[in-house]
Amino acid sequence: MSKHNILHNSTTNLFFTGVKDFVKNLSPAYFAMVMSTGIISISCYLLGMDFIAHVLFWLNLWVYVSLWLFSLLRIIIYRKEFFSDMLDHQKGPGFFTVVAGSCILGSQFVIIFQNYSAAFILWILGLMLCVLLTYTIFTGFTIKENKPTLDVGISGAWLLAIVATQAIAVLSALISVHLEQPHRLHMNFLALCMWLWGGMLYIWMISLIFYRYTFFRFSPGDLSPPYWINMGAMAISTLAGSLLIKNTNDAPFLLSLLPFLKGFTVFFWVTGTWWIPMLFILAIWRHVYKRFPLKYDPLYWGAVFPLGMYTACTFRMADAMNLNFLDQVPRYFIYIALAAWLAASIGFVRSIAIQLSLLVTKPVKS
Repeated sequence: MSKHNILHNSTTNLFFTGVKDFVKNLSPAYFAMVMSTGIISISCYLLGMDFIAHVLFWLNLWVYVSLWLFSLLRIIIYRKEFFSDMLDHQKGPGFFTVVAGSCILGSQFVIIFQNYSAAFILWILGLMLCVLLTYTIFTGFTIKENKPTLDVGISGAWLLAIVATQAIAVLSALISVHLEQPHRLHMNFLALCMWLWGGMLYIWMISLIFYRYTFFRFSPGDLSPPYWINMGAMAISTLAGSLLIKNTNDAPFLLSLLPFLKGFTVFFWVTGTWWIPMLFILAIWRHVYKRFPLKYDPLYWGAVFPLGMYTACTFRMADAMNLNFLDQVPRYFIYIALAAWLAASIGFVRSIAIQLSLLVTKPVKS
């Protein structure tokens, strides 16, 4: 065999070794990239930035399909690691990004292309995964014998369960407009139930997270990017509530609950807004005062998503409740969200480039 063929085969083997390592160590929370890209695409479309919205849509579709391919490979090749992550208190909640990512991509199909068939398929997939993951993960957390203490086991990633629940509520409300009665009524009722359940789940979890914040030692390493979901969970709850308000004419029970819907939608928005300065202050404390290194981590997509969601939810709430004085908030906030998305994307590309360069420069055995 020629030296060229030996080098080619060795390089190919190194490449597949790199792919296998990536699949083995694939973070369950990587679908947050789909969540972030999808909601920023929707926000751009709502604000008239159509070109960016369409580019991000096609990019998001490619990322979504790729992540599913890698995830299926992980289930087949590294089944033990996959299910071990699912029952891990830190990593397990990251699986809910699959649900939220699927539903947000479905929302893109509805809002940008009015493609209800693709959205309905993604809605079914999201709903099935939500039920399966909810009862698998939380049952596993309950019955496992060796459990971490609260300060080690809980993080903002737990709130991804709320994001997943509310993402189903959002997509249900969007799809319901396209359905005939009585299916429209049924879909709105499901959206309402998921919205209420998500709100209740947030109250449970944020109480534990806030308790962990204030009564346990807090180091810079503890402030992982998913803590931004503290705000993101409230933002997507606001979005779901705004869509339910818009759908009141399609369901009599929503009309009877209108004051309640409006009150709690503003309640969710105000809570999410309160978190923004707090999270920025903690980020400055982490990276400036404590000089914690800022380098790419897949978890940073969990920090990008809330910024895009806050843009979309404020736009929708202002429209649903005629709060015109809030119109300027999303028009400025979208640029913060785009900047965060661009920074995370650059970090992602750089991390891939570094991994490829390590493969290329790795000594080849002849």
